[in-house]
Amino acid sequence: MNEFHLDRTQVRRNFGRAARSYEQHDALQREVQGLLLDRLTFYDESPDHKGLLPERVLDVGAGTGRGTAQLKQRYPKAEVVAVDLALPMLRAAKAHSGWLKPFRRVCAEATALPFPDHSVDVLHSNLCFQWIDDLAALFGECARVLKPGGLLAFTTFGPDTLKELRAAWAAVDGHSHVSRFLDMHDIGDAMLNAGLRDPVLDVERYTLTYSEPRKLLEELRGLGATHADAARERHLTGKSHYRAMLAAYEAMRVDGRIPATWEVVTAHAWGPPPGQSRRLPGGGEVASFSLGSLKGSRRR
Repeated sequence: MNEFHLDRTQVRRNFGRAARSYEQHDALQREVQGLLLDRLTFYDESPDHKGLLPERVLDVGAGTGRGTAQLKQRYPKAEVVAVDLALPMLRAAKAHSGWLKPFRRVCAEATALPFPDHSVDVLHSNLCFQWIDDLAALFGECARVLKPGGLLAFTTFGPDTLKELRAAWAAVDGHSHVSRFLDMHDIGDAMLNAGLRDPVLDVERYTLTYSEPRKLLEELRGLGATHADAARERHLTGKSHYRAMLAAYEAMRVDGRIPATWEVVTAHAWGPPPGQSRRLPGGGEVASFSLGSLKGSRRR
């Protein structure tokens, strides 16, 4: 697995600053959201849930709450909760939480969800997990809060995302300027290690085009999707380096437009049954049981 570390404080700051501008730039996010909602059909049509509606639905990395509102519309009787690490995003999400179909808003990190074990029917996350570098903690937490047979459905970015921008910077210097994203196989392995059941992953590539490279950079800033690697250069990039990068990107024009690739991984898996073991990062396995399931097991 590729080793990289994100600056969580910077991630929170980037998205907090973008709360007001996010919905001016989220066309791709909305497109991917529609595909992710289609995955919820697996829950609705599962033999284990036929005729049963979810009681609690989490939207992790909810941002401004567009997707959360769609979840509430789909499951109006469920407790739907928008979870985000950036408080300004949750404040913006209030606009999508109508008085007829309100949803809760909780400020928390995906690796430390403030919900009891086995209390969530559906855990949904659209283009958030790429901002988390500890996959063992992330999917371990997903497995912990999901009910046995509960559904995890999410999208995330793969390593080909922004490959043109990355190549343009690489033509200028050897420093890290663009966030890196994990391969689909690393994600699938981490899901299995956490004990999540029957993971299914698909990948799709989108190419968005812009009139000039600066328009892409403006979009990234507006989304809060700017560089947050812990290994990034902390000093300001010089104007000459910046102009050289723009020139390198200009050379990639296709039919008069600047391309930007977005590799989107869409995945789902099921909450593990009680007592299913999961692998520990340092080796070995651990299994958990409820106290109720252990009644009568003690020798007398």
